[in-house]
Amino acid sequence: MNCPACSSVLTERTTGSLTVDICEDGCGGIFFDRFEIQQVDEAPEGAGEALLQWSNLGTTKTPNTSKRYQCPRCDMIMMRSLFKPDIKVTVDTCPKCAGLWLDKGELNAIRDATGSDADRKKAAQRFVYQAFADIRGGNR
Repeated sequence: MNCPACSSVLTERTTGSLTVDICEDGCGGIFFDRFEIQQVDEAPEGAGEALLQWSNLGTTKTPNTSKRYQCPRCDMIMMRSLFKPDIKVTVDTCPKCAGLWLDKGELNAIRDATGSDADRKKAAQRFVYQAFADIRGGNR
């Protein structure tokens, strides 16, 4: 497979039970098959550390982010959108195979945005507190 951002050949890498395609010899982007990103999108997930190291090998080419990418798996034009509404990182997703392309640095930004376990616990507590406050106040 070729990199959708810089056309270099992607290298298949495995960490734990996860196998992804990384642009090690080019721009450092990473291609995830359907739902694979969920195994590494939070900082405590150890497999993500290896991916960040491999992605950092790619420094020889700059991706052309002005054009929409073509999926390296099935050749469809990928859709550009935010990773999640509360995580303001733009990613490229294939509408056919649900593959996900991250340019170099985007995995790190996603992992940083998820925060620590303590941050997530506090956010969950705020959500539950607000939900009960809304119910008590009659807001539904």
